[in-house]
Amino acid sequence: MTTDAPDAWKQWHEQRVESVSAPYGPLALTAMHWIEDYPEGRLPDISGKWVADEGGVVLTAAEADGLTVDGRPFAGEARLAADGGPESGARVALGGKRLVVLVREGVWGVRVYDPDSAARQTFRGIAAEPYDPRWSVPGRFTPYDGTRTIRLGNADGRERGFALAGELAFSLGGQERTLKVARQGDGLLWAVFADATSGDTSFRFRFLFPPAPDAEGRTTVDFNRAQLPPCAFADHFICPFPAPGNTLDVAIEAGERRLS
Repeated sequence: MTTDAPDAWKQWHEQRVESVSAPYGPLALTAMHWIEDYPEGRLPDISGKWVADEGGVVLTAAEADGLTVDGRPFAGEARLAADGGPESGARVALGGKRLVVLVREGVWGVRVYDPDSAARQTFRGIAAEPYDPRWSVPGRFTPYDGTRTIRLGNADGRERGFALAGELAFSLGGQERTLKVARQGDGLLWAVFADATSGDTSFRFRFLFPPAPDAEGRTTVDFNRAQLPPCAFADHFICPFPAPGNTLDVAIEAGERRLS
């Protein structure tokens, strides 16, 4: 711990609140449509015709549909790949809304982000515990011999593959514990976990992103930065549930707990 750790946490928390409440942040998500559920290509409350194939999504629209593609009024046919940047930069828009194209395990969908969403208008903040150095402990990452993909339930009721990279060991209250973790492209670890507060004084599960381990596998497990998953802000996200073994029997009274 450094002397400025509480200040760094405060800045992190403020940035989190700013991020989730941004015009096209998680609170702005108002709908999620899987194109395969609409064989005629007509998505609820979205103009145009949306058809998916192996290569992406084909959007067909008339000028009267009011869609824009790449910032220009659109009429005709366009092939769309998954949007890879921020939601605010999605290629397709309908007025102030952004229509974000995504794909999961070969299934194509469209998310609708609306800056005027009710959730964004009524947001009052994220309830989080003040920084406490007791919840920041050394950790050691042990990678698996190759990625292990398991099937996990998701918040939308479907089951999807989740690629695990290894296990993160650490000690809390004098007891050794482990979490199964994924690894992101920037090297950060990603743990989806629950604990004794989950579904009671905290949301039913949370995310944790420990720093990239060093060459010896050393990192920091800082539950002060446990954060709510996107599905805590909008029902239309497809967050994965914790992997088997990732429900800790200790009350993690740290980090983000729930919406204020």
